[in-house]
Amino acid sequence: MEIEKSSTDLDMETNQPKDPKTKQQTQQYESPTKPSKPSGLDSTIECLLLFGGNALFFLLLPFTIWAAVKIALDYQRYVVFRLGKISGGARGPGPIFINPLIDEARNIDMRTVTFDVKPQEVLTRDSVTVAVDAVVYFRVYEPISCVVNIVDASHATKLLAQTTLRNLLGTLTLSDILSDRENISTQMQTQLDEATDYWGIKVERVEIKDVILPRELQRAMAAEAEAAREAKAKVIAAEGEFKASQSLQAAAEVISKSPGALHLRYLQTLNTISAEHNSTVVFPFPIELLKK
Repeated sequence: MEIEKSSTDLDMETNQPKDPKTKQQTQQYESPTKPSKPSGLDSTIECLLLFGGNALFFLLLPFTIWAAVKIALDYQRYVVFRLGKISGGARGPGPIFINPLIDEARNIDMRTVTFDVKPQEVLTRDSVTVAVDAVVYFRVYEPISCVVNIVDASHATKLLAQTTLRNLLGTLTLSDILSDRENISTQMQTQLDEATDYWGIKVERVEIKDVILPRELQRAMAAEAEAAREAKAKVIAAEGEFKASQSLQAAAEVISKSPGALHLRYLQTLNTISAEHNSTVVFPFPIELLKK
């Protein structure tokens, strides 16, 4: 008896999932509402429908064979419902055989889908109204969840992207939105990916396209930038005048120590004037006469 008990315990342990992630994934794809246990009458009716559907299918085989075979492309998966219940996992790619009398097949495209988020007018944290649009890239990674857990996964993802963009931008200032687009895209992708994981959707990438500012705000920012550039130019010009005055002071001190250097400077000035203005006549006047 102990040997039988240990063997059954071993079987129960092997049937249970060891990895908690695997258990979580198996629970994730279940129906949101827990189905009730079928009664004996329901089970009997289900068996009769299965037997009758299969029998009728084989009787009408020359006519039903065209609807029984479906071809799934490499980027497609089929989710088959047999009498309202999921029959196996996602099927494909390749040929798929179903009973069209009792089975219903849903085709799911596994390729990446892109859509534009319409410009959303948002009031930022510093009370500035801006319009921001974005691009979202997503794909279906779990076909069963995409069919069972949501009516229209694509439409729901688009609406969720709009609300997520509005909520995220409402917590930021205008300067953060203009200067930190990459961080905003990353945060939005993380929030969308977590929200759509139950639907079998994987958000691969989010990009902020454009930030549209009101015209009055654009003019005010342009005037502010122009004033800042003018102030910077004046500071640079003042610094240049200050350095030039220091150089002139040092040159005057050197020339004052050597009287001959002053005459050489006269001759250099006359040479410069005669080269530029040929019609100008210059008469040098010695400063020593003024001193006398």
